[in-house]
Amino acid sequence: MFNGFLEDLVNNLKKLPGIGSKTAQRLAIHLISKEKAVALKLADSIKDAVQSYNNCSICNMLSEMEPCKFCSDATRMSNVICVVENTQDAYLIEALHEFKGRYFVLNELLSPLDGIGPEEINFPKLETIINSGEINEIILALNPSAEGESTINYLASQFEEKGIKITRLSTGLPFGGDIEYTSSLTLSNAFKRRYSVTE
Repeated sequence: MFNGFLEDLVNNLKKLPGIGSKTAQRLAIHLISKEKAVALKLADSIKDAVQSYNNCSICNMLSEMEPCKFCSDATRMSNVICVVENTQDAYLIEALHEFKGRYFVLNELLSPLDGIGPEEINFPKLETIINSGEINEIILALNPSAEGESTINYLASQFEEKGIKITRLSTGLPFGGDIEYTSSLTLSNAFKRRYSVTE
């Protein structure tokens, strides 16, 4: 339908989560048909954010700071760690004002069929943190999907003999659902009612 730079723009927009062909076409036309300064400012914002954000060397969270604001905050509890899939999930939990510990971002969930194993979910780095001896509770705040369940079971099996309390979010979160699309009330209740993985 389109060609040249417009086709390239549509194809790149389609790579974004939740953006299909029609939405990508509509967005592309919108961007080139409005004031060029607005679209160019958006392009600059994307470029600046991409160049400024990196993974925290401690917890893997995307951050402009090194270490991130959570790892550098001395007022946060250092003995409780909340394991999440991605940075967005950490910020969703943070918005509940229920958790005052540390985070660890896996960036992926275990999926052997897709070639995603322990190395790809940054397990060695998490293991180093757990082996430091400071942690007495691990909260596995992962999506209740097949990959999420596999990851929860794997992590629990690796740490259950260390005498650390291992909890997960309550199954108020529907199986197959995403934390991203869960209401704040449901997420808050699930967080409050987390339970032990190994009991």
